[in-house]
Amino acid sequence: MTLPERESLKRRILDLIEEDKEFRYALMGLLGYREILERISRIEEMNAKLQERMARLEERQQKLEERQQRLEELQYRLEERQQKLEERQLRLEERMARLEERMLRLEEEMRETRRVLAVIAHRFGILSEEGLREALKYVVEEVLGAATVERKVLRDDEGLVYGHPAIVEIDVVVRDDEHVIVEVKSRVSRADVAEAHRVALLYERQMGVRPRALIIGGFVDEQALELASRLGVDVRPQEGIAPVA
Repeated sequence: MTLPERESLKRRILDLIEEDKEFRYALMGLLGYREILERISRIEEMNAKLQERMARLEERQQKLEERQQRLEELQYRLEERQQKLEERQLRLEERMARLEERMLRLEEEMRETRRVLAVIAHRFGILSEEGLREALKYVVEEVLGAATVERKVLRDDEGLVYGHPAIVEIDVVVRDDEHVIVEVKSRVSRADVAEAHRVALLYERQMGVRPRALIIGGFVDEQALELASRLGVDVRPQEGIAPVA
């Protein structure tokens, strides 16, 4: 083929490529472009699907974030409610503590009132000595910290207590190897102090243990207190009773 013929063929092919679409695609297929275009088309389809999937994932993530935010708000409200409940419980506990303190004060006031009424009733003959002792039993428990008072009977053949042989009945509390002879009187006189001292001497002779004599009285004479100090007798007026150490 001569050069002019080749040039003419070349121009003809170029014109066909430009003007004839089927020829152009056929030529591209021969050259491998069709496969490339198909792969590009598939890639574009895959890309579109990926974008749709990404959009769904983003939408799902947004919903999850909204749900998480609602849960955080709910948790915050629950924490606030719990805090309010704890504060309310604390206030209730404080109120209960105040009520318990008030109840204790009322009980103490009632005990003091019963104590005074018992002494007054005994003083005017309404309550017997034995009734007074029973009414003031809790006073002994307060002073000695002991709930059990044992009744003992001693034979005084020498007449140490009353000046003649007699049977002497006493109340004794034993705690930590200490023996305490207890007597409850509505009014404590010098004679009562002297008698308690002699009873302690009798107890020591017969039991072999030196006891402590304790008198709990509604009213105590000053002379009785002076004698008790000299003889070592413990006299406790009902007013201002404090536990014995």
